[in-house]
Amino acid sequence: MTVVGPFGLSVRDQALETDVQAGLAAVEAGLLEATKSEVPFITEAAQHLVRAGGKRFRPLLVMLASRFGDPYAPGIVPSAVVVELTHLATLYHDDVMDEADVRRGVDSANARWGNSVAVLTGDFLFARASHILADLGPEAVRIQAEAFERLVTGQILETAGPRDGRDPVAHYLDVIAGKTGSLIAVSGRFGALMSGADESVVDILTHYGERLGTAFQLADDVLDIASDAHESGKTPGTDLREGIPTLPVLRLREMAARDGAPEDLDLVRLLDGDLTDDARHAEVLTRLRAHPALEQARRDTIRYAQDARATLAPLPECFAKSALEELCDAVVHRAG
Repeated sequence: MTVVGPFGLSVRDQALETDVQAGLAAVEAGLLEATKSEVPFITEAAQHLVRAGGKRFRPLLVMLASRFGDPYAPGIVPSAVVVELTHLATLYHDDVMDEADVRRGVDSANARWGNSVAVLTGDFLFARASHILADLGPEAVRIQAEAFERLVTGQILETAGPRDGRDPVAHYLDVIAGKTGSLIAVSGRFGALMSGADESVVDILTHYGERLGTAFQLADDVLDIASDAHESGKTPGTDLREGIPTLPVLRLREMAARDGAPEDLDLVRLLDGDLTDDARHAEVLTRLRAHPALEQARRDTIRYAQDARATLAPLPECFAKSALEELCDAVVHRAG
């Protein structure tokens, strides 16, 4: 049993381990090649987050999904590069919107070079992803375009907030299905599609990726409250400070509105105040870490991860399927 990929995923087959490691190494080389420019400063900015590392969760999913067809098909590695470049581009843009200072344990691009450079670097990465995508055929272009539309729609929904009368938790789940689930779904879809897997398998791995992506984001929500900077690679409570309504906060508000407990109403009052104040932010973070709302968010994460695992049931038993099931367990483990 060997550990590879994000979260210490266990791979129990030597051939699968070797192929996954080789595939991820090829993706890494592809990312560095795709982020080169004739302008040295653009190369530096574009490779900033590539070189900072990361879990490479999406490329790993492409590699595992490809095992249900021909895992050596020529489109596998380029499609994995496409999804990771797209993901990296969104991080540059997200950090500008969130005014984040740290990403993956290093200065965010906007903190180092300013918002304009960060936004334009994200655009550069989108352009490079599109260039690679063009060689993968019109269906791949359409799939990526649909996912990108969902991703942007999710971001707009987050910015606009829920309509009057809409359940904020349901609205938020729609947001993350777009912002996170869509691209992870594409990772499963590209891996299966590029390998020539049966259409039914492509559908299963697409739905698996969607559910796993939601669980993945919910785990991040929990980590934003519960982790330290070493664990998450970014400043704890970043979303909290910026007023982003992640699931633990939404669950707190739900409990406060339903039960009216004075301590919950007081915590909501603090949340609605100025969380750029370090002392206030620290108090809210401490109280949320001890609040049942955080445990409820963990249970929500587990439920989506279990749904993702159940989606895999029709697939034939193999080491790749076992690894995909372990990804579900690993996501849950991240949430504690």
